[in-house]
Amino acid sequence: MPESTAESTTATPQARPVTSRRQQLLDIAADLFARRGFHGVSVTDLGAAAGISGPALYKHFTSKDAILAEMLISISEELLSVGRARAASATDVRGSLAALVDWHVDFALSHKPLIIVQDRDWSSLPDEARERVRGLQRDYVDLWATTLQGLHPEVSLDTARACVHATFGLINSTPRSSRVPVEEMRALLTEMALRALDA
Repeated sequence: MPESTAESTTATPQARPVTSRRQQLLDIAADLFARRGFHGVSVTDLGAAAGISGPALYKHFTSKDAILAEMLISISEELLSVGRARAASATDVRGSLAALVDWHVDFALSHKPLIIVQDRDWSSLPDEARERVRGLQRDYVDLWATTLQGLHPEVSLDTARACVHATFGLINSTPRSSRVPVEEMRALLTEMALRALDA
């Protein structure tokens, strides 16, 4: 799977702040889904974790499926929109690739439950949501791949995509890095990803 925040001193889109009740419910659901799996969590469980009754969730979402769909669509949209902005703000191709690596590393370290849910519960998405996420992820991969080709024009698009997917696998290993301090892991993942991309 296809996943980070940064200072907001420019017009670059940033990771969403957790301010609304709806977003709080999504965050709670992500934690529960990551720990128990989508099918291991009931609406009652979600309500109890949020301090409300299960049926009260329906004021915000039509179903548990809708929660998963919004969760994974929104992170896919965020990865793509912020990635595009970061890459565009760099002064050269190497800087664009470094900006993409920095963004994805930051996102993965800041959203470990979402990384787990995206990887494990993808098949539980409703068909329409799955297609939407797939399209967004394809665009995100191609953003990286075409940027990589700008640095290595001899590399085919298919090979560039393969390199990007391998790099995502490296960065998205963050849920298994809990014993390493965050800043140390950030530096390690960034260095390894840039070396893998020869950037």
